[in-house]
Amino acid sequence: MSVTVGLKGRAETVVNESNTAQAACSGALPVFGTPFMCALMEEAAWKSIAPHLEASQSTVGTRLNVSHDSATPVGMKVWAESEVTEVDGKRLILTVAAFDERGPIGRGTHERFIVADERFLAKTARKLEG
Repeated sequence: MSVTVGLKGRAETVVNESNTAQAACSGALPVFGTPFMCALMEEAAWKSIAPHLEASQSTVGTRLNVSHDSATPVGMKVWAESEVTEVDGKRLILTVAAFDERGPIGRGTHERFIVADERFLAKTARKLEG
């Protein structure tokens, strides 16, 4: 299996009280929170890539550069789309965009790296050692 340029993904949700700016402590208003928009973009990205990896591999997000251009009220459906635009060994670059039922709400780029699960987790666990 391999990841190729042009691979696309999508993730969606409905704005509710638990994914507002208020819930994320990123603002005072009851609208779709930017941290949740970013998470939806990452979800679209990793879920589209995962089926193309070996069973012992995953991807981790390392960079996200996005704008949140339009607010979305509670009750409205939102979704994110991703597309792989560059594959450089284990480094992947994707374009990401988010939408609500009225149109675009955000866009940007996202970088992910393919990692070996066991090695990555072992390296992370070493942070807990003396």
